[in-house]
Amino acid sequence: MVLSRLAHGFSAKTLASRYSLEPYLISKITNMVTRLLATELYPEFIKIPVSRRRLIESTQAFEELTSLPNMCGAIDGSPIKVKRGDIGGNMYECRYGYSSVLLQVVADHKKVFWDVCVKAPGGSDDASHLRESLLYNRLVSGDVVWDKVINVRGHHVRPYIVGDWCYPLLSFLMTPFSPDGSGTPAQNLFDGMLMKGRSVVVDAIALLKGRWKILQDLNVGLTHAPQTIVACCVLHNLCQIAREPEPETWKDPDEGGAPARGLENEKSFHYFGDSLRQALADDLHQRLSSR
Repeated sequence: MVLSRLAHGFSAKTLASRYSLEPYLISKITNMVTRLLATELYPEFIKIPVSRRRLIESTQAFEELTSLPNMCGAIDGSPIKVKRGDIGGNMYECRYGYSSVLLQVVADHKKVFWDVCVKAPGGSDDASHLRESLLYNRLVSGDVVWDKVINVRGHHVRPYIVGDWCYPLLSFLMTPFSPDGSGTPAQNLFDGMLMKGRSVVVDAIALLKGRWKILQDLNVGLTHAPQTIVACCVLHNLCQIAREPEPETWKDPDEGGAPARGLENEKSFHYFGDSLRQALADDLHQRLSSR
């Protein structure tokens, strides 16, 4: 019953008449199942790739796609529409004009999520949501250390994730040089390849919303919205790992957004990220030019 609600987006009222139950019972059962998925099954199905085998598989696949070495994931945010009646104020209003909460995911080359965060109202920007997340705190504090280090032009490059310019440039998060192609030939080439790598997370979110249609217009209370969204991400991974057929996807409109500003306490991460990005761009340009 809960799976059909998540997959088709049925309201509690619709399912109540189908199953001859009271709507409040449908809501109660939905919340019970999504809570179990979001807590008990989350660590089984959504894991940061720390094992060497997973890291090598992921970085090799991204390198085949982008020619960039040691990329291990792509990050993006997506607003999940919620019922307007549940909330007051415009902090929940996203850039598309509807009330929402923000979902942040990191996906690998197979469109499997290895990190999920739902901590911000829809009016937040991607950079602020990132900084609220456990993943950011673990990477900044050195709690997650990826030991697959490679040398690129004298720089020690650890595995990194990629995002668009709405995210800050950091040693573990590469972003484009320019949103409008105004960089050098090497920088523009790097940006094109980086965005190719980032496309996996855009496709993964589109697949998530196509497969679990409740996420196109969330009909649960705001209190239970985060666990419902995370539960759908767990089920998405289960489907991807089992190689389930992929349904028609549901894409958000193309987004704009101002480039993220670095914070004072991120200066050293930004400085290293800047020199790593330039080294990766120069190396990529030289390799592809000499072919």
